[in-house]
Amino acid sequence: MPQQTTAREGYAPFGEYRTWFRATGDLNSGKVPLVVAHGGPGCTHDYVDSFKDLADDGRCVIHYDQIGNGRSTHLRDAPKDFWTVDLFLEELDNLTHHLGIAQHYNLLGQSWGGMLASEHAARRPDGLNALILASSPSSMPVWVAEALRLRKQLPQDVQDALARHEAAGSYDHADYKAASEVFYNRHVCRLDVWPEEVKRTFAALAEDPTVYHAMNGPTEFHVIGTLRNWSIDDRLHLVTVPTLVISGFHDEATQACVEPYVRLIPDARQIVMQNSAHMCHVEERAETMAAIDAFLCQYDLEPR
Repeated sequence: MPQQTTAREGYAPFGEYRTWFRATGDLNSGKVPLVVAHGGPGCTHDYVDSFKDLADDGRCVIHYDQIGNGRSTHLRDAPKDFWTVDLFLEELDNLTHHLGIAQHYNLLGQSWGGMLASEHAARRPDGLNALILASSPSSMPVWVAEALRLRKQLPQDVQDALARHEAAGSYDHADYKAASEVFYNRHVCRLDVWPEEVKRTFAALAEDPTVYHAMNGPTEFHVIGTLRNWSIDDRLHLVTVPTLVISGFHDEATQACVEPYVRLIPDARQIVMQNSAHMCHVEERAETMAAIDAFLCQYDLEPR
């Protein structure tokens, strides 16, 4: 393995906006590059930064901040109907063309990023080589139902605090945030100390929640945004590339959330990380990277 992997950052023009990206490793290494789509909607690339580990053996790994987030163009005043799945699909296509990889690339989507990635794959782009869906639901109604089921397993005083502040609309109250953290510590990230890159994403989301509020809503439990009725179950049969579905045993993206991907994508396989919640890429970092690397290395041959 190389001792040091180089990285370059830049911006891909996207209409009147721009998308920040970072490419770690050599695009001409001979291994199919991997594009990483972060979650949210409304998060940043920081919390999925660990996927750059996959560049250690030569593969180029491309992170980017979706428009409205991180280092890309922010649009705090954009109307809610501006933020659509199609917008982010166009941005992803634009990025792969800007980088010159549209004819041969892998795609990894985490959480909302996996929803986006599955939509992308269902359109059967010529250059998509392999797909990884990490802790992603195939249906938002199922996601919400499962979040509420997990919530009922929380201590009663925590449930009461959540319900009390939701009724009052006081989502920013310290007690509501503390109650939410109990859920997050069980089902989002189970590490005693969250990595700094994860903290950076949560801080960025708090600083500009425009996209999250428009597409999701105020909380994980109260999804009233444009994605509230989203589902791709009826189109998963259109995905023709090899697909790895990976999630955590304690994940808020429960087995009910991810099972349609495994069942309905013709060439799908599944891994469940036993000691992880929603962020196996940091909770079981080495093991997760090894599993994904082994999967991708099977498809580093001729373009599909």
